[in-house]
Amino acid sequence: MGNISRKQFITLGAASAAALGLAGCGGGASSSDTGGAGTDGHSGNVYWLNFKPELDETAQALAKAYMEKYPNVKVKVQTAASGTYEQTLTSEMDKTDAPTLFNIGTTAGVKEWGSSAMDLSGTDIEKALSTIDYSYKDDKGRLVCAGLCYETYGIVVNADLVEKAGHSVDDIKDFDSLKVVVEDIHKNAATLGFDAFAATDLDDSSSWRVTGHLANLEYYYEERDAGGWDATPATIKGTYLPNYKKIFDLAINNSAEDPTTLSTGGHDPSTEFTSGKAAFFLTGSWDYATIAATQKNTTMIPYYCGVAGEEKAGLNSGTENRLAINDSASDKDKRATMDFWLWLVTDPEASRQMVDQLGVLPYTDAAKGDNGYLNKAEELSKAGNYTMDWATNYQPNVDQYRKGLVSALNAYTADQSDANWETFKTAFVDGWAQNYKVENA
Repeated sequence: MGNISRKQFITLGAASAAALGLAGCGGGASSSDTGGAGTDGHSGNVYWLNFKPELDETAQALAKAYMEKYPNVKVKVQTAASGTYEQTLTSEMDKTDAPTLFNIGTTAGVKEWGSSAMDLSGTDIEKALSTIDYSYKDDKGRLVCAGLCYETYGIVVNADLVEKAGHSVDDIKDFDSLKVVVEDIHKNAATLGFDAFAATDLDDSSSWRVTGHLANLEYYYEERDAGGWDATPATIKGTYLPNYKKIFDLAINNSAEDPTTLSTGGHDPSTEFTSGKAAFFLTGSWDYATIAATQKNTTMIPYYCGVAGEEKAGLNSGTENRLAINDSASDKDKRATMDFWLWLVTDPEASRQMVDQLGVLPYTDAAKGDNGYLNKAEELSKAGNYTMDWATNYQPNVDQYRKGLVSALNAYTADQSDANWETFKTAFVDGWAQNYKVENA
């Protein structure tokens, strides 16, 4: 599966620099230069359909810088709104001027888009990678996408606010100790001037936090019980849904926002956290730069949810950000796209800007960064804590599956009854099996 091992995570990016290969964009032809170095031979069109909204400003600036460096290359960057990437990709790929650079994030994405992707085997992209573990091959063995960045997620904590409330982050070791701190902060929110959790909105801009990321705790532990998944299983058991419920309930019931308002969203949980109005936030390393700009003393803790032995849990580490090159593009535009991609991840200044925004790029020559949440993941791993890989990447027919989860969660947050939770369990477990059949029909 496309997740990094603990040893590889610790050493990621520490390999010595190596020269990039000169294999070109296909058929053994050589590219014009190595990763865009030099001034001659650069021409063509690049259309990058960006997967990550938080990268948009940096991506636009880098595209402009690249065109100034290589005036005969046109680079267009379009960023899909949060939660709409597959819909946008489907629409854009049907156009004459289709994206030349796009994202394939999951195993379901490989089935959907792998045939549209160029085989990266033997190219400069593959040779530039520091690890192959973020990449996916299709069922024919073609390397259809390669990781752009490595990320980690969990519960971000404002340590200063926790201390102001009379507690310490060091006291949080498992779900029970987390619950004590969270409920105490919520009970005293009016006096403290801040609440426990930022809003857990369920609109398209934020529902992925719980239907994708938080759901990973259930998938991860179920996968671990099975000895690992090599492919998407046809069915799941939902063994750890009671644990999911514990942390979900804790978040929605210990916030400044009424749970019944979460379905419509609009609360801006990021601003709630960065402005010091909440002490806990379900997010990941991609938000580190934004958070660190205003909150100087934050850290990340695991998804404590009441699982036995969770005091040795680590963070959720992996990626959904894997780039692919459109195989239907002209050879000239494929080469231009590959050169631009290589420049993003190997040029000292460009890759530094990418690292500042994303954290870690799995490329030997990429700049090194200092992302506090990725550092925390490494710290926990070195201490012997288990890393929770992104089993979420196995979700079948992912967009439709998650829509079913959101619908059920909307009903539950409106009325937290046992009956509505049973409906969510059905969407979670039976919905998986149904969408697996759809995807594999």
